[in-house]
Amino acid sequence: MSEHEDILAALNENIPLKEKLVRTHEAVKALFPCVARIAIAVYDHETTVLKTYLHSSGDASPLGHYQARLDDAPSLKKLLEQGRPRVINNMLTFEDVKHEHTERIGRAGYAASYTMPMFSNSVFFGFVFFNSYETDAFTPEVLHELDPIGHLISLLVISELESVHTLTAAIKTTGQITHIRDPETGSHMDRMSRFSRLIASSLAEKHELDDAYVEHVFMFSPLHDLGKIGIPDQILLKPDKLTEQEMATMRTHATKGRDIIDELLKNFALESFAYVDVLRNIATYHHEAINGSGYPEGKCGDQIPLEARIVAVADVFDALTSARPYKEAWSNERAFETLKQLAGEKLDSECVEALINNREEVERIQRQFEENSLG
Repeated sequence: MSEHEDILAALNENIPLKEKLVRTHEAVKALFPCVARIAIAVYDHETTVLKTYLHSSGDASPLGHYQARLDDAPSLKKLLEQGRPRVINNMLTFEDVKHEHTERIGRAGYAASYTMPMFSNSVFFGFVFFNSYETDAFTPEVLHELDPIGHLISLLVISELESVHTLTAAIKTTGQITHIRDPETGSHMDRMSRFSRLIASSLAEKHELDDAYVEHVFMFSPLHDLGKIGIPDQILLKPDKLTEQEMATMRTHATKGRDIIDELLKNFALESFAYVDVLRNIATYHHEAINGSGYPEGKCGDQIPLEARIVAVADVFDALTSARPYKEAWSNERAFETLKQLAGEKLDSECVEALINNREEVERIQRQFEENSLG
């Protein structure tokens, strides 16, 4: 009996998806040294935006925090429509060389690429990119070996994203089973989650946030008020101002949210999921204040996790600009002025500035997820 070393044994370990991608790349390079980078982009069906997610090329990435609408990337859109992979063995002769995505790849020195669309049960959810510094790197022989690797990577990504979707679905179902509803609308969740992503993307370079972190802030931000599941209807749905005692009960939703998350993570065996702390922090600390006057722990400044500071600004802004039974919707200008007044006291100044500086994108999100008679 002879011994054999499994070059992909690391995939059996309890390690983050990013590390699994890096280990997979190392195994690929052992077979094909010409493959210098593997990257993942995920697709948002609601906004038709393609977003960078993970890559294996160390700290330097030519497409960090990059996103584009699929309609603005005609070669990738054509690739999706055909449902087939694409080989570019010389980037200089590629017809779409003027597109920003291709220009960034070219400036980083990559000369050839192989792109595979990813599908889950026939539903498109992104691309796998293999890049090389060498022209003519992706020969038929190399492609024959890379195809199963690309599908393996797709399955790894699907597994992680479906774990998140399973968790969020369980949380939403919990709320429905208890017949307790939050007065916030689905459109509010759509908007504030995208405002959160916009803020996180703007701060990514300064705070060295990777694309996966930004994407998980987007995915988890709608769950910030999860703990309201445990707040009685007569308090949660009360149209008048809450009494001091009622307010104390309302404030318990922050810790209730964390407790529910911990229980669900345990029940779904997701305790080791790479970004569970981002979810916990959003649920627990989004009502903390920069000056220490918030709850549940009275944290201040940088003691408050960044993801909670991001979600707090996104949530407050959308609450101000949305109509409620007790108030009219404020204009963006009035809401921005209020955010400036709260910056450095209740809200994080960097996060406020990041939102205000992206007004055009804020307005695009508002138009796309406009409130209607059904919420």
